[in-house]
Formats: sequence, C-alpha cells, structure tokens
Amino acid sequence: MLAAMVVATLATLGWWIWGPAGTAVELTRRSWRLQIEVEQLRSEADSAWCDEMPADVTDVTRRMAADPTGRRAEPGEHCRFTRLAWRRSWIVKTEGGPDDRPTWPSPPLRVAPPGEPGSERLGKREAFFEVQLSDGGDHLWTCRISEAHWKTLRVGTRWRVPVNRYGAANCAAMYESRI
Repeated sequence: MLAAMVVATLATLGWWIWGPAGTAVELTRRSWRLQIEVEQLRSEADSAWCDEMPADVTDVTRRMAADPTGRRAEPGEHCRFTRLAWRRSWIVKTEGGPDDRPTWPSPPLRVAPPGEPGSERLGKREAFFEVQLSDGGDHLWTCRISEAHWKTLRVGTRWRVPVNRYGAANCAAMYESRI
C-alpha cells in the first residue's frame, strides 16, 4: 500500500516536471470586430505665448505675463484663444463570427458649414480577430491574433498553451503548440 502511494506520487511528480508544457485548451469560438473612431470638429479654449499662437484662432485676449518656466527672461504677451480641433466623439463598430464577412461600418456623418464646429469625419480604424480558448473547466481565455491566422483556425482545434501563475495565457505560443 505504501509502495503504491510512493509510485503514484512519483509518477504524478514526474508528469508535472517532464510532461508536456502548458495547459490543454480547445478553441471554442472565433469572432471579429472592426471599428472606426468618428471625430468631430470642436471649438476649444487654449493658450500660448502670443508669438507662438497658431494662425487659425479666434476670440483672442492678451495679457502681459512672466514665464513661470524661466525660458523667457522678460515678461511677454500671453494669449488665450479659441480654435477648432478634431477630437474623438464616438466609435462605430461591426462584429461577427466565422460565417460573416468582415465589413467596415459606414456611419452617417454630420456636415457643418466650412470653418464651423460640428462636422464629423472618420478617424482611426482598428480590426480585431479573436479566438476563445477553454480548458474544459472554468477557465476561458480570449486571444487576439492576425486575420490570416484567424482564417486558418477551426472550432474544436486543440493546443497546449502556457499559462502563467496569474492565469494569463501566452497567446503567442498558440502558433507553435498544436496537439
């Protein structure tokens, strides 16, 4: 009885030390998301030294001031002004799975008269191709991968993926360790 317990303990320890690395996982879901930031032309307050002020400003007020940074030896004119700037306003996205063709969203954009705030334009685009991995128990991991790699994967594929002591999967190792 004692010998069987020792053998079982040594076998378990041996499997833990010399067995395959990583956690066995299965691909359970594939999804994609394409999103675009929509920017809006907004009027915003700003300030600068008058000799460094941008050219396209309005509502300028001037005052004499000393430079608190010490880069200017003499007091100079400091200006407060209003200017138009493009700022992120909202994000539009489309989502889908392996059976859906990824398409960029095309939101309706507001158009204001030139030089006035309110117009919108399309900004930064981002594409996310993700797979969900499960160890068959309570653990799920979501990995972002390239579109080319995402297209080659199928639900049900199995791997061994390294998982650190904090429970984070090393998604990059997924490329090398198919089982």
